[in-house]
Amino acid sequence: MNVLTSSLRQLSDAIRKKDLSSVEVTERFMGQIEKWNPKINAYITLNEKALDQAKAVDARLAKGENVGPLAGVPVAIKDMLCTKGLRTTAASKILHNFVPPYSATVVERLEGAGAINLGKTNLDEFAMGSSTETSAFGLSRNPWNIDYVPGGSSGGSAAAVAGGMAAAAIGTDTGGSIRQPAGFCSLVGVKPTYGRVSRYGIVAFASSLDQAGPMTRTVEDSALIMESICGRDPRDSTTSAEAVPAWSKQINKSLKGIKVGLPKEYFSSQLGTDTRAAVERAIEAVKRAGAETVEISLPLTEMAVPIYYLVCTSEASSNLARYDGVRFGHRADFSKKPAEDLAEFYCRTRGEGFGTEVKRRIILGTYALSSGYYDAYYKKAGQVRRLLRQQFLDAFKQCQLLMSPVTTSPAFKIGDRISDPLAMYLNDIYTTSANLVGIPGMSVPAGFSKDGLPIGVQLLASHFQEQHLFNAGSVIEETLALKELPHVLQ
Repeated sequence: MNVLTSSLRQLSDAIRKKDLSSVEVTERFMGQIEKWNPKINAYITLNEKALDQAKAVDARLAKGENVGPLAGVPVAIKDMLCTKGLRTTAASKILHNFVPPYSATVVERLEGAGAINLGKTNLDEFAMGSSTETSAFGLSRNPWNIDYVPGGSSGGSAAAVAGGMAAAAIGTDTGGSIRQPAGFCSLVGVKPTYGRVSRYGIVAFASSLDQAGPMTRTVEDSALIMESICGRDPRDSTTSAEAVPAWSKQINKSLKGIKVGLPKEYFSSQLGTDTRAAVERAIEAVKRAGAETVEISLPLTEMAVPIYYLVCTSEASSNLARYDGVRFGHRADFSKKPAEDLAEFYCRTRGEGFGTEVKRRIILGTYALSSGYYDAYYKKAGQVRRLLRQQFLDAFKQCQLLMSPVTTSPAFKIGDRISDPLAMYLNDIYTTSANLVGIPGMSVPAGFSKDGLPIGVQLLASHFQEQHLFNAGSVIEETLALKELPHVLQ
């Protein structure tokens, strides 16, 4: 078997049966990292203890112990998740030297399920971006074509899996940051229902929107990881006590009786020709499996991006106030020119530590929350967000699933949009609503453009109805049967 292109299920089964050792598998991925990471820049920090973790798994298996469903499989972790003893930067200069004394709940649960942590992947600084071009550690490249972005903000995670540098990865999704890079890199990416996954130990960007989730080669693999990382966590009061189903064992590829809604606002004239064709193929796949399609309307779609950028910048302004250079992280050098007062201390430290995009969002958020403007901006955004939520709830009375493009077009070239914030923000037009409403979403590979760039299709379901995503995603995956691989794996 080809270790680099095998599924999590195949790798974990082979390791458990001792056809392969975890050490052998880990070394194979480490070799691919050594070969390609200098060019693709998927990782910020590698885990020097990865082989020790693999040896420990092999030793436990030799004793006949039950290691877990992800036994010995190497995964990558987005550098927004704290990892005990391993640097966590959020791709920002202000955290360039931060080594957490604890791990995020997601990391603990992955390791408890037997997974090996290969290292921390690159991202847009503090997850603020759609291209992984704002990282303080250099941009990441798309393994399908290194002149193009891998998406963002979880671009490093997507590039690591697509480039054979990890069997799977964890990303975070605040407005599409798992689904969009998954679509750009021909991967499956899942944003769980808000509250499914603990946010404890995840560097906060926008607390009412952030959710961690898997990025994998197959739908079943995403279900397997979800089973390991979801569930109530007393350290995060926003986590739900909802039971965690055995999604991977309950995948049903018959969609008879399922209604799939097609939001007319998501199929406008701005949708690219190649993207429209790929999504239509996916729609035909679910129809052949027995699903019925119905047109629905979500009139507030055009307001999703403005609402999102008011909410997320306001929450970012609050969350990022903790980075002051006093307790941890970057501090400006005051040895030659001491700060005259605390305001100058903060100003110089934060001015040096934060990048342009992060500063832009802090300023926007602070303005939206300021006296005299709160009612007009943040409060109004919250009110319209509630109306948007109701529109989705009404839509799910007519259907069990929604299908749409992930983005209007495939990946764009590096440098094309980084100087135009509005064009970059509009890239999130189809993905932000799921975060604002708190529903689960999935990106599934649906084809390729004429230039050979991946295109994804988005599936959305009602709160805690992830099984519908896995069922329909598996149908699309099996029917379209995409076998193409990027040149780095050929």
